[in-house]
Amino acid sequence: MARVFNFNAGPAVLPEEVLAEAQAELLDFKGSGMSVLEHSHRGKEYEAVHQEAIDGIRRLMKVPEDYAVLFLQGGASMQFAMVPMNLLGPNQTADYVNSGAWASKAVKEAQTIGNVRVVANTAKDIPARLPKADAPAWTPGAAYAHITSNETIAGTQWKNFPRTPAPLVADMSSDILSRPVEVGQFGLIYAGAQKNLGPAGVALVIIRKDLAERAPEKLPVMLRYKTHIEENSLYNTPPCFAIYLIALVTRWIEKTGLEQLYRRNVEKAARLYAAIDGSGGFYRGTAAPEDRSDMNVTWRLPSEELEERFIKEASAEGMKGLKGHRSVGGVRASIYNACPLAAVEALVAFMKEFQRKSG
Repeated sequence: MARVFNFNAGPAVLPEEVLAEAQAELLDFKGSGMSVLEHSHRGKEYEAVHQEAIDGIRRLMKVPEDYAVLFLQGGASMQFAMVPMNLLGPNQTADYVNSGAWASKAVKEAQTIGNVRVVANTAKDIPARLPKADAPAWTPGAAYAHITSNETIAGTQWKNFPRTPAPLVADMSSDILSRPVEVGQFGLIYAGAQKNLGPAGVALVIIRKDLAERAPEKLPVMLRYKTHIEENSLYNTPPCFAIYLIALVTRWIEKTGLEQLYRRNVEKAARLYAAIDGSGGFYRGTAAPEDRSDMNVTWRLPSEELEERFIKEASAEGMKGLKGHRSVGGVRASIYNACPLAAVEALVAFMKEFQRKSG
C-alpha cells in the first residue's frame, strides 16, 4: 500500500525511517527476544531507551543543567492543570495570554485552581492574530506568565517570545523542535508529543528545577513535578513505547539537523502561503500575515461547498487530513517536521488545478 501525504494536525505524520526502524525492532528489540512493548520499565534495555530520549532532547534544545526533562502522561491537557497546581500559590496571580482555542482551554483550567489574569486576549479576533510581544501589561509579582507558542486551530505562531518579569511558561505542543528555542528564557515548557516528537500518549515537560519546589505538600504525589524529577519520570510505569519513538525521532532530528529542519519548515510554509496569496482571493488565509504559523496553515475558499469538494478531491489524490478543525471549518494543512517538501509541492499543484477548474 502506498503511503499518502498526511496533513493531520495530530496525531500527525512521523518520519518514515523512524516508523521503519520501529517496525524492524517490534518483535525483537536489540536481540533481546522481546518487543520494546514487552520490556520492563526497570530493565536495562528500556533504561537505555529512556535515557537516550532524555539526552536527545537535552542536546537538541541545549537544555541547561538546572532544568529537568520529564516524560509525563495525560498530554498537554494534563499540563493545563499541573502547571497552576504546582506553580500558583495562595494569594498569587498567574498571567495568561489568550491567543486562541488552546490558550483558552489553559486559561479555563487554571481558573479552577487559582487566580488568573488574562493580560491579552486575541482569541476571537478575525483574522486570527497574536498580541504584540510587548503589548501585555504583566502583573507585578505574578507567579508565572503563560503563552501558547503555536495555535494549531487558528494557525498563528509567536515568532518572538515576550520577555516577562515572572517565569515564562509555554505550551509548545505544535511547534516543539521545529526551530531553535532559548530554553533559559522559560521557566517551564510543555508539549504533547503527537505533532513533532512522536505518538500520542506522552507529554514532554522541561522545567527549571527550583520551580518544582513550589508544589504544595497536599498535592497528590503523581501531580507533583518534584516527584517525577526525583524519579527520572519512572515513578510509575511510563508510556514506554511512546518514549522509545521519541528517542528515534530525536535521533532523526539530530541526523537531519535542527537548523536545517527549521529552514525546511520555513520554506514549506512560504510555498503554501504564496499559493494562497497568489490565488487572487480564491483562497483566503485566516491568520494575520505577520503571525502566520509555519506548522499549521489555515485558509478558506469562496464557499463551504467548495471547501468540501476541495477536501474530498484532495483526499482522493492522496492528500489526507486537510479538513479544518470542526470549531472553525475551512481547510488546514499541518506541515510538521516530518512532512516532506514533496507533500507541500503536491498540495500547491492541486490547489492551482482546483482553482482552474472551479474558480
